[in-house]
Order: sequence, then C-alpha cells, then structure tokens
Amino acid sequence: QVQLVESGGGLVQSGGSLRLSCAASGRTFSIYMLAWYRQAPGKEREFVARANWSGGSTYYADSVNGRFTISTDSQKGTLYLQMDSLKPEGAAIYYCNARTAGGAYWGQGTQVTVSS
Repeated sequence: QVQLVESGGGLVQSGGSLRLSCAASGRTFSIYMLAWYRQAPGKEREFVARANWSGGSTYYADSVNGRFTISTDSQKGTLYLQMDSLKPEGAAIYYCNARTAGGAYWGQGTQVTVSS
C-alpha cells in the first residue's frame, strides 16, 4: 500500500505562483512513476505532469509546459509541483498519483484557486 498526502494549495492571483507537495509513505520503493493531475468543476480529471523518483522521465501537458515544474526528493519521499504564471483556468483540485506494479494510488487532493 502507498499513502499520498498533498499540501500547498490555496488562493493566488492570476500570474502568481504556488508550490504543491505530495508526501508519499508506505511501500514507496514500489513506485515507478509519480504524477500530478487536476480536476476543475464540471470537467474530467486531466494529466498535468509526471516524473520518476530520480526526477527523470519528466513530461508535461501542453497547457502547463514552460510554466510548471515537477520535481522529486526521494530521500524525503516527496513530489513537488512548482506552478508559475498561473492562469484562471488553472483553478482546480490537484491530485498526486503514484503508479506501482500492483496498481495506482491517489491522494485526497489540494484545492488551487486563481483569482483574475
């Protein structure tokens, strides 16, 4: 089992920055990929960015490429998402995702609100 706890969400003005964190615990050695997803009201959950524990194999959704940066600290078992130049359409609940051979795990999400 893997447990994921997100933090760092909040209210930010358009053009501002936020840094999200996701603390992983449990069988973290079984995780081969970590990712961030988001879900806005009335919309489906969508992929944002992914990386492995060493910080490699990064990939971003076109909508955030160049503005968001995903990173990891394997010693702390933590995944990060630095979000710069936030846009109003970036307002959503952001979820951490961990993939293992046994399945995928999700955190409870952290709310990001962007004021225009």
